[in-house]
Amino acid sequence: MNDDEQWRSKLSAEEYRVCREKGTEPPFSGEYYHNHQTGKYLCKCCGELLFASTDKYDSGSGWPSFDRPASDQVIRYEEDSSLGMRRVEAMCDRCGSHLGHVFDDGPADSTGKRYCINSLSLDFEAVGDE
Repeated sequence: MNDDEQWRSKLSAEEYRVCREKGTEPPFSGEYYHNHQTGKYLCKCCGELLFASTDKYDSGSGWPSFDRPASDQVIRYEEDSSLGMRRVEAMCDRCGSHLGHVFDDGPADSTGKRYCINSLSLDFEAVGDE
């Protein structure tokens, strides 16, 4: 079985489109957009810890937004000039899964970054008493 067949067998069709084909879920539709539980956001494809709930904020963009990753080593960045725009793509450094994009319009009192992430590229693990 090749890598593509393995990803297709592990992921739903929509997860595959987002994670492996660099798709985007519709705004305000993602499972984690309104999630306010305490916990960890993991890569859907490989389980790498990507974001903490303490770094999530409501950007009003329609996608889960974070002001920083869990560590500097977990995100890979590439310039994305698709769709006639210049953006920075965020990917899982371990497996290359497409997560979303990073913008410079995040909270000024923090990093100034907005990691705009597709819920379909994440798993969530709650911690504490929920």
